[in-house]
Amino acid sequence: MAQYVSFAPNIQVNGQTILSIVNAVAAYKDTMQEFLAKHGLKDIALEGWYSQQTWLDAFRDIGEQFGPNTLFAIGKAIPENAIFPPNIIDLQGALAVIDVAYHMNHTEGEIGYYKLLEFNQGLRMAIMECKNPYPSDFDRGIITTMARKFKPDDAIVVKVELDANKPSRLNGAESCHYIVTW
Repeated sequence: MAQYVSFAPNIQVNGQTILSIVNAVAAYKDTMQEFLAKHGLKDIALEGWYSQQTWLDAFRDIGEQFGPNTLFAIGKAIPENAIFPPNIIDLQGALAVIDVAYHMNHTEGEIGYYKLLEFNQGLRMAIMECKNPYPSDFDRGIITTMARKFKPDDAIVVKVELDANKPSRLNGAESCHYIVTW
């Protein structure tokens, strides 16, 4: 499945998640609101529900205008702006709960997933699979924030990389795989 194409036309995303675009890069708040408004996303209510495809259309424009680093920054802002389950206590739980949060913030159909495929504390490595219509750099941002926030106390650096050895949504595949190391 390509990036920016909703899995079904009726899927909805909540306003709080949409507003993460606005809150991700404070210097561009007005610009981000203009991109949303261009696609009919005006006066977004935190508790409101909006067409995912419309949001993805705005997202595509933002990605084309500002590039992968901005998509990554927006993804990093998601855990601070979207609804996440409480009581996350460790890295494994944090990575696993991304999918729960994803489903809490979307409704009305098959939306895809974020799946923790492997977690190896001894090797300090995890593998995530993301099958959704969002841009790859956005997913990497979400995973990065969760990994940094819940890394073990003895971990200094957390790294999240797209697995270049697997097909990805960047080249038309249905999912992307990310290697998380700490």
